[in-house]
Amino acid sequence: MRLLVRERLLGVGDDYWIEDADGRKLFLVDGKAMRLRETFELKDPGGRVLVEIRQKLISLRDTMVIERDGDELARIKRKRLSLLRNHYRVTMADGTELDVSGKILDREFAIDYDGELLAQISRRWLTVRDTYGVDVVREDADVPLLLAVAVCVIVLADKEHGKEQGED
Repeated sequence: MRLLVRERLLGVGDDYWIEDADGRKLFLVDGKAMRLRETFELKDPGGRVLVEIRQKLISLRDTMVIERDGDELARIKRKRLSLLRNHYRVTMADGTELDVSGKILDREFAIDYDGELLAQISRRWLTVRDTYGVDVVREDADVPLLLAVAVCVIVLADKEHGKEQGED
């Protein structure tokens, strides 16, 4: 499944659609403005909330939390020792872990589980500026979860590099 995200709209309080390769709107990322922490909801086209994404207020390292139906599904935080590439760890509620690594700021990264590729995020095969693709590799993958993970690591990486304050 190949999905397209129009990145330039990404931001707290901004809403943007994630479309399939044919331009059909499949998921809405609904940014919640005027909150103490960054908060998003991922919705289906009918407006049903599939997952909620929020920044954890109190933690030693920036952490994002993904919830489904009020229950915590996953926590995302940057790995401590990652010198050459951006590495993030996704700890699922059942204790399993996903690994996110690559050039997050360039929108070139992968989401893996135990060495198996689940999704590839890339600008390489797109010609439209400010757009990146999410290529979900496994048919049985939890697509809303993988999209939420991608949103979380991008928000965390941008925050770490000062883009939230308009710096480059």
